[in-house]
Amino acid sequence: MISSAERTQLRTAVRELLDDACTEEHVRRVMTTDDGFDRRLWQQLAEQGVAGMLVDGEYGGVGLGAQELEAVAEETGAALLPSPFLSSAVLTVGLLQAAGTDDDKQRLLPGLADGSALGTVAVTGSAGTWTEDGVDVRADADGRLTGSAHYVTFGQVADIVLVVARTADGVGVFEVAADAPGFTRTAATVFDPTVRLSTFAFDGAPARRIGTRGWDAVAEALDLAVIALAGEQVGGSRRMFETTVEYLKTRVQFGRAIGSFQALKHMAADLLIELESATSAAQHAAAEHAEDGENASGAIALAGFACAEAYQTITMAAIQMHGGIGFTWEHPAHLYARRARTGVQLFGAPRLFRERYLTSKGA
Repeated sequence: MISSAERTQLRTAVRELLDDACTEEHVRRVMTTDDGFDRRLWQQLAEQGVAGMLVDGEYGGVGLGAQELEAVAEETGAALLPSPFLSSAVLTVGLLQAAGTDDDKQRLLPGLADGSALGTVAVTGSAGTWTEDGVDVRADADGRLTGSAHYVTFGQVADIVLVVARTADGVGVFEVAADAPGFTRTAATVFDPTVRLSTFAFDGAPARRIGTRGWDAVAEALDLAVIALAGEQVGGSRRMFETTVEYLKTRVQFGRAIGSFQALKHMAADLLIELESATSAAQHAAAEHAEDGENASGAIALAGFACAEAYQTITMAAIQMHGGIGFTWEHPAHLYARRARTGVQLFGAPRLFRERYLTSKGA
């Protein structure tokens, strides 16, 4: 674990890079490309340690934890970065660290850490529950996979493909070659073009088992993904809140800045409460995970629904408070609103996290 000062330095370095290289113009251009992200920018982030921040030092990473992950995610979320950050640097790395043997890690993690390889994890079926019961892919005794996985993040560009599949002994984690026979991947139609999703289909595709652990390892990786997603949601919420407040200060109607109108003051105050509550939830979840605290599960579940819902509330209010211009596609509020809508279901719906939170409290 690094000091808070070093953590601040890390997030500042990421912010400065994204301020320069991930402007709104850049996001709009990149989200229309085939890959859906800027490979050069991803390499620059890898050089800063972002791609390998969760990778242990012996495998070429920098060995950071959940608090650093959440801090960096706030910056990627604020910039609306289109990238395989959650897919490769968080979910794939997290699952390999949790389930992989030393040989698996030596073979796969260095490429993920230096950005030369991109990873993804196929977890859930068409229902999109992100739970053990929602796994639809099956593996036979020879490790051949059958079935389908949906909502695979940045699945079209992944070099390293991990698949969560049912076996005779429970859930296992498998690696599939990108060009394996019987494996097809189809780009999904997405509401938010900055987050690419794919559907994977398997028809007897040969696969290699990663380690011996099952759903418990997947759950550990998903916890990290939820923390990172919560950080992105907080970052996006804060950027939209600040943009909206600035607009209220400068937009004049009836000879007055509209921010002086009482109704808008009250709306802004309510949004600030939403933002600060979500920020506390995300940062508390990261701190509990870093400390391996007994309340970590509940804290992560709280962040899972609180940050997603706050992001939606803030972005929709931002569109409204910007008036007519806010309802045009050309305004950035729509990009953030689409990211907010996508994140509500990614890695688990709010209802799932509420149930998990209540369970953690013994309710």
